[in-house]
Amino acid sequence: MQNLIKLLLTGLTMSLSANTETITLGAGCFWCVEAVYHKLDGVQSAVSGYMGGHVDNPTYEQVCGKKSGHIEVVQVKYDSEKVSTEEILAWFWKLHDPTTKDRQGNDEGPQYASAIFYHSPEQQRIAQASLEAAQPDFAAPIVTYVREAETFYPAEDYHQNYYELNKSRNPYCRYVIAPKMKKLNLDK
Repeated sequence: MQNLIKLLLTGLTMSLSANTETITLGAGCFWCVEAVYHKLDGVQSAVSGYMGGHVDNPTYEQVCGKKSGHIEVVQVKYDSEKVSTEEILAWFWKLHDPTTKDRQGNDEGPQYASAIFYHSPEQQRIAQASLEAAQPDFAAPIVTYVREAETFYPAEDYHQNYYELNKSRNPYCRYVIAPKMKKLNLDK
């Protein structure tokens, strides 16, 4: 009986993971991006980190020093049966201004670039189509990079789930992230 249960659980786990996709997104400060994706149904995880640079295992200080080449990103794992790549990207276009090069609000520097790092040729196709479809919604040209995913380096532990853990005590959370969450109807 235990072997049957183990076999059934293994099959269930395999079927659930077969629907899991990963996409990595840069849209300014990763605290903001992560906060949004944590709220979406079908998102299994949203992890802040770094991608696209030339330094192995970069630190936050190196990335903010603007010399590592990395972009602050959030690696989103999602159940494609509950939320599509198109929906993930629809939120991406809503949560930041993709027309400002290396800048989101007062956050400025190459680490704040707008970027979609795709993990498959199908995601590349969807990302490019999504960008083209989003362009009419913006007065200026979209400057978002659409690039193949590279090595993902998770950010330090204190950056993970930052908004939820610090929303009442950190001024950045109160004055930057909270209004964005409210505007997107994600913070109730």
